[in-house]
Amino acid sequence: MNKLTAFVAVLMLVAVVAFSGCTDNTTAEGGEVETATFIVGTEPTFPPFEMTDESGAITGFDIELIKAIAEDQGFEVEIQSIGFDALIPAVQSGNIDIIASGMTITEAREEQVDFSAPYIDAGLAIAVAADNSDVNSVDDLQDLVASVQIGSTGHEKAQELLDAGVLSEVKTFNTVDVVMMELVNGGADVVINDLPVTQAYMVQQPGTIKIAGEKLESESYGFAVRSGNEELLTMIDAGLQNVIEDGTYDEIQSKYFS
Repeated sequence: MNKLTAFVAVLMLVAVVAFSGCTDNTTAEGGEVETATFIVGTEPTFPPFEMTDESGAITGFDIELIKAIAEDQGFEVEIQSIGFDALIPAVQSGNIDIIASGMTITEAREEQVDFSAPYIDAGLAIAVAADNSDVNSVDDLQDLVASVQIGSTGHEKAQELLDAGVLSEVKTFNTVDVVMMELVNGGADVVINDLPVTQAYMVQQPGTIKIAGEKLESESYGFAVRSGNEELLTMIDAGLQNVIEDGTYDEIQSKYFS
């Protein structure tokens, strides 16, 4: 290779490196940097937190809240429907960026993902058929069959009661609507599920089920990201704090929890 050829080769290498460096930040027409878009995974059969409206769009308290946070922080979100038990694997693998799906913050989950600050306090409740007068607390669950959503904290609680010899069987289903129908149709004696979701079902289907006794335990929901994704988590937490302070949070909450 002569000196001229070598010089040309060096110039070409510098040009390639410079071009590849520019592709790290996608630019829109006119040279402006495009807004970052993050994929939000949710299981949309968990009203009022996430659900599908008449047009087929995914909406709900969690969805509107994460969109408000995104607007505050200057990024965009794309909502994707995923089975609840597949959400954590999806964020771990990078197929989604954020979980917004009424996910309770637990120690076991904190070993798998990083959670935002809690954005709402919920809790577990026992639901029975509206005409059931035999079950009034967890003490009345001996030898009964429970219906629960797979991967939920209600599932964990039911499994705990099964292992303790209280429940006789635990039936798991992918979505809350099927969980409730199993109870309504007589395939299960009780449902163990998040209190606000059970209350929302009672409003939608009046006279079919009721809550038995007091709330079993308190729980907090959080948005989740891949472990170590501190930049995204910081934006979510900052946005959450801002929408709480400017009143946006209260507006969304009053819309879904009247």
